[in-house]
Amino acid sequence: MAKIRTGEITTHVQRIPSAIPAPDGAEPPVVVFVHGLLTDSLASYYFTLGPAFAAAGHDVVMYDLRGHGRSDRPDTGYRLDAFVGDLLGLLDGLDVTVPVHLVGNSFGGTIATAFSAWHPDRVATVTMIEAEPPVAGWNEHMRAGLADAKRQLVLEESISWIAARHGAHTARLSRNAGRILGTTTLAEDVPLSRTIDDDLSALTRPLLAVFGDESGLSAQAPQLEERVSGCRTVILPEQGHSVLVEQPAVTRDLVMEWIAAHTPAGALR
Repeated sequence: MAKIRTGEITTHVQRIPSAIPAPDGAEPPVVVFVHGLLTDSLASYYFTLGPAFAAAGHDVVMYDLRGHGRSDRPDTGYRLDAFVGDLLGLLDGLDVTVPVHLVGNSFGGTIATAFSAWHPDRVATVTMIEAEPPVAGWNEHMRAGLADAKRQLVLEESISWIAARHGAHTARLSRNAGRILGTTTLAEDVPLSRTIDDDLSALTRPLLAVFGDESGLSAQAPQLEERVSGCRTVILPEQGHSVLVEQPAVTRDLVMEWIAAHTPAGALR
């Protein structure tokens, strides 16, 4: 584990090098995992996809978003632009110069798509899991959701309700999310973020989008396939928003297959 200066904050990162030497001196694919908002951290990948990808020959980078985990938690500065800037600073700080494969869950997928739109030369592929690109309308969706979370997660009855229905661990994560919202301007900043055009023309890198069929986010699948060249969408049956947690093996196989299909011959054994 390490901490790297990424602009005005320090970011906590864990890198797992490929367990398999790349053939003929080729560089292994670099896969960067970007987690979701508030109740998440790099741990969600450490216990699901990260080690498996390293074992399969990928150079794995996992990090805590600003305000989360062991990264710095500034009082302000939580627009999407800042999260994208942190990722750019992280890659520079790690001396990663090859285009990377970005894998983002929930808000992490929004960061990944925004990064690919604004820094396409740094991206090989994008995978977004139960996520949406930051187009018009996304801001208001985030405004409403974050405002409601900020109101509810400071109430003890809300935490008790979560504990009764989802367990003590989820309740602890929810309580911490309430602290983040209560001590930062995250809920106010995210809805003010820069967006991309609705036609999705800024998304020029190959995109894999994975959804649960019970999630409202799956409705965007036809539009993504129509408007984003090289896009593949997968809708998993009987799944909601927690695809990564509930279907880690299926998700792993889908993403590995996607990255392998977009990796130069010889870079993976």
